[in-house]
Amino acid sequence: MSDLRARIETHLGSGQVAKVVYGSIIGLALVTALAGHPPRAVAMIVYLLGTAVAVGLAEMYSEIVGAETRNRHRITRPQLVPMVDDALAVAFGIAFPALFFLLALIGVISVDTGFSLAKDCGLALIGFYGFWAARFAGAPVHQALFRAVLVALVGGALIALKSLLH
Repeated sequence: MSDLRARIETHLGSGQVAKVVYGSIIGLALVTALAGHPPRAVAMIVYLLGTAVAVGLAEMYSEIVGAETRNRHRITRPQLVPMVDDALAVAFGIAFPALFFLLALIGVISVDTGFSLAKDCGLALIGFYGFWAARFAGAPVHQALFRAVLVALVGGALIALKSLLH
């Protein structure tokens, strides 16, 4: 258990948090946009994984171009490694909801439940990171909880607004 806690603390202190949150927002937006006219589970898996690959590659490409223009030389392998890690973190955040649609595909849950779980878990993840961001910035627990609820509510409001527009 202490190894898991150490790994979580290491992750929370890394730059990967921003990338996973960014990816989660993209994945949540995709799930929300398609929930009004839900496709089959397999289509959702393809949409999420395809989006994860496309955005992950775009993330990496933009970082490479930015580094090369900033530094005026080709990037080196050591410079590429963190860029790949960032791209994978974004892709993970986008692709994670595909797990719920995989469960729907194999009949464990319905597609509608997959959409609900994808939205709820996306909001929970954003709230989780908001809580820990506040705690690591020195906020007491009650303020960090307030911040977590606030960012989740903002996310929920955006989902509700998106749902009204479709």
